[in-house]
Amino acid sequence: MRTTVDIEPGILKALKREAAKQEVPFKHVLNRFLRQALTAAPERPATPYRLPTFSMGAPLFNVDKALSVAASLEDEETVRKMHLRK
Repeated sequence: MRTTVDIEPGILKALKREAAKQEVPFKHVLNRFLRQALTAAPERPATPYRLPTFSMGAPLFNVDKALSVAASLEDEETVRKMHLRK
């Protein structure tokens, strides 16, 4: 299939040099390099990034009911602000 692409001058030179060295058409070299790049396994970082962890101690309340605790704290704050506006 024919298509038009813009190839950087340095890469084009290297591809043409490789085609001349192997004595094969330019399109064969280009297709081989593209195929290799598309089928190559993706590079993975040498070691995964890890963050240190720290114990925060026992929870101060039942965290299973965190939303209800948050709602009651919000209600208490609303009542406190209402008393300040008297």
